[in-house]
Amino acid sequence: MRNKLGWLMALLLVSSAARADLEITITGGETAAMPIAIVPFAGQDPSDTDIAKVVDADLSRTGQFRSMTRSALPELPAEPGKVTYASWRQVGMDNLVIGQTRRDAAGNVVVRFYLLDTVRGQQLMAYDMPAVAPTQMRYVAHQISDLIYQKLTGIPGAFNTKIAYVAASGLGNSRRYQIVVADADGDSPKVVAVSREPLMSPAWSHDRKRLAYVGFEHGRSAVYIHTLATGQVRKLVSEKGINGSPAWSPDDRSMAVTLSFETNPDIYIIDVETGARRRMTDHYGIDTEPSWSPDGQSLVFTSDRGGQPQVYLLPISGGDPKRLTFVGKQNLRASYSPDGKSLALVNFDDSRYRIALLDLASGAMKVLSDGPLDESPSFSPNGAVIIYATQGRQGAELATVSVDGRVKQRMRQTGDVREPAWSSMAR
Repeated sequence: MRNKLGWLMALLLVSSAARADLEITITGGETAAMPIAIVPFAGQDPSDTDIAKVVDADLSRTGQFRSMTRSALPELPAEPGKVTYASWRQVGMDNLVIGQTRRDAAGNVVVRFYLLDTVRGQQLMAYDMPAVAPTQMRYVAHQISDLIYQKLTGIPGAFNTKIAYVAASGLGNSRRYQIVVADADGDSPKVVAVSREPLMSPAWSHDRKRLAYVGFEHGRSAVYIHTLATGQVRKLVSEKGINGSPAWSPDDRSMAVTLSFETNPDIYIIDVETGARRRMTDHYGIDTEPSWSPDGQSLVFTSDRGGQPQVYLLPISGGDPKRLTFVGKQNLRASYSPDGKSLALVNFDDSRYRIALLDLASGAMKVLSDGPLDESPSFSPNGAVIIYATQGRQGAELATVSVDGRVKQRMRQTGDVREPAWSSMAR
């Protein structure tokens, strides 16, 4: 059993984390990026978050937009009537974002922004954002990015979402493991769980209110549920052996997990409120890493029942699992795209673990990352990007890749981070 679990445990290791810088690599089609200029918003207090800077960074890191430096901006208008459209056309900026802020009587910040088409000289959008406290300006900036992205691409933005990941720091008896929640761009990290024992497999509830994860308090694994607003933590399951790989159902009422207390590791579904269990697989091989389909009617999971780890499909109603992956020596850690049409997974071939995209209709697989040790893919809630962990120059780091493989990013840092999970859209 120890040898058979080697491939599983290789993807469960956790290490240390540090603040990251973003490096963007665009391969192919760079000239297709939409030109857009983001003018500094008028009226901003120097101590507040720079809205235009955040919006610029959000849009630029998608690889779908090309902005210009502030020193090159031909003018600094704050409202459409002050815009000289010809000046922006002359510098090749087809789209323009301008705006202004003010404080209301309660001291909150009110933001108004405009999206303009400089080619046609038209206003595409004018929007008054709800008043917020000055400390929430970054949140507002991400909302603005989402609105602009959807207007220009037709796809909902995912900037105002969260990621969770595992981190560790210290050595020997001083070692500490953490579950960290941050903005989708890695900013504003917040530690939500700390332990001297390993923490693994963070998984978001679809309402973004709770995180499930695996801990090893008192030398025994358990699946915990952490309520983010209150900090309350409760144990969902802690049987003898493996308790791992939590995955929320789309309605957040059930959780698929891996348990080994009866025989070998198998997939179970647990009612989150009552704890009632249903065993989904019963095989002498290792069945693990479940992921729910968006409609809640099926699971995909990893199993070595055929000799090597591969991805299988299992209807919630029951029946025999169906093997889905046939390209490469191993395929594991699959997760559904938000539209249910594809899977992000780890593909092992040519001595490299790489992130791949499997089209469920055709069975075609496209390798997206370079390896050699990429792991834990998780879709953005709009399905446009996959976040994962990879090996960098100084250890593990977070990375993202667009689903077409064209845009790749790495968060350069001094330490290691593991097992990223992307939240759903805010409800």
